[in-house]
Amino acid sequence: MSSSSRARRASGSTRARRARPRRHTSVAAACLAVLGALLPGTAYLVARRFRLGIAVTMLSLAGYAAAAYVGVKRRDDVIAWALDPTLLLWMVAGLSAVALLWVVVLVTSYKMLRPLAAGPGARMFGSLVIGLVCFGMAASTAMGAETLMAQRSLVQKVFGGEESKSQTRPTITAKKDVWDQLPRLNVLLLGADDGADRDGARTDTVIVASIDTKTGDTALISLTRNFMRMPFPADSPLHEKYPTGFWDPKLGDTEQSNFYLDAMYRMIPQKYPGILGPSDNEGADVLKLSVGEAVGLKLHYYVQINVIGFSQLVQALGGIKVNINYPVPVGGDDDKDIPPSRYLQPGPDRELNGFDAMWFARGRYRVPGADLARQARQRCTIKAIVERATPQNVLANYQSIAKAGEQLIRTDIPQNLLPEFVTLGQRVKSAKITNIDLDKKKNFPNGRNPNYAGMREIINRALNPAAAPKPHPTTTAPTRKPTTTKTTPGDLADDCAYHPTN
Repeated sequence: MSSSSRARRASGSTRARRARPRRHTSVAAACLAVLGALLPGTAYLVARRFRLGIAVTMLSLAGYAAAAYVGVKRRDDVIAWALDPTLLLWMVAGLSAVALLWVVVLVTSYKMLRPLAAGPGARMFGSLVIGLVCFGMAASTAMGAETLMAQRSLVQKVFGGEESKSQTRPTITAKKDVWDQLPRLNVLLLGADDGADRDGARTDTVIVASIDTKTGDTALISLTRNFMRMPFPADSPLHEKYPTGFWDPKLGDTEQSNFYLDAMYRMIPQKYPGILGPSDNEGADVLKLSVGEAVGLKLHYYVQINVIGFSQLVQALGGIKVNINYPVPVGGDDDKDIPPSRYLQPGPDRELNGFDAMWFARGRYRVPGADLARQARQRCTIKAIVERATPQNVLANYQSIAKAGEQLIRTDIPQNLLPEFVTLGQRVKSAKITNIDLDKKKNFPNGRNPNYAGMREIINRALNPAAAPKPHPTTTAPTRKPTTTKTTPGDLADDCAYHPTN
């Protein structure tokens, strides 16, 4: 046998071996390449590129295993990474690199599998399928990168870094567990109403959220906007300026609207700028000191939300569901006798969009006991938002939520504590939210001279029931039911239930 014959047979044998994987139709080749993208490398194995296929498949399996391990065993680390602006940039770069490699594997897999002798129509169909899948990968990558960048922008704009300034934040030791240092976390929630027709911001909503950091159980304490004589700690420079509280004794025991609680945020920084030292939000620091003294708690952080823009945040969540027990005015002005445009009608499980949710939380036109009624609705609004903010809902609407959060929220919670706060937030969501009734009839029949000592006693007994004095046993039956002060928090599930008023 001649050498030329052997060469022809060897060449034919090589072509036959290489031709076997190419027996798939263009449609089958495209389908195999797309299915192979689920586990990159497997399409190479079908194409009999065993070394390359084994290497890429093993890398893919290792990547899936690492992702599963991190997702199951290292969730706290994932949260920490998602709250680090620098790492978020690296995540965007890594996501783009992985997507590019995935596209390369998909395209090369199809090229190895498609028949060499396919006609123009079959080639065009296969290329179209692969092109559409590549476009889907690129679009998903772009959406993921956009979400990561939205998260990075939110963290940077809302939460303070090392350069942020606050005179009222606690000192946290990095080497110790945060919640061991703060077994009870007290956060001041402020609703700032800074409309175009107002001179500066007014904090019409002032709520203290006192959280048991081990269980997540949360007690809400609402203060009325027209409280006068708000106290300051004895060691504060503001105590020297207002030794008997925030009011003007020269005007006597009269209503002094410029000395209401809701005026402190703008009035004190205007009159005594820098009195507390460097601060990113002097008004919030003033309120943390004063409200903390009034309720007998050390307030650690504040979260301030623009009430008018609050509707954007609720809208981003897809609305909230509340029980409405009486008509709630939308708009209206008591002082100018301007009636509301309409009313939110009573009913159970009412779905409210962002605009209506805002008025459910702040409407007060001729509502009996307007301020206390509004406080009760605000607590129910907070409860509804907590219930609405499920992980699935937040992820589905994250970019809108992040954009709204950038514009609406101010806080002195530092970036480095965000992972711990996220973990605590999950505990709060599954725990009990209650209200502490400050007893209006006894402690503040009007706002001119509230009994802050009485309020502090109620709050202390509610948060520390074991410290409450126990009644002495008696063998004499009482002639009438004794009057007692309610010291246990009220369950918001009951307070916010549907029980319409006539």
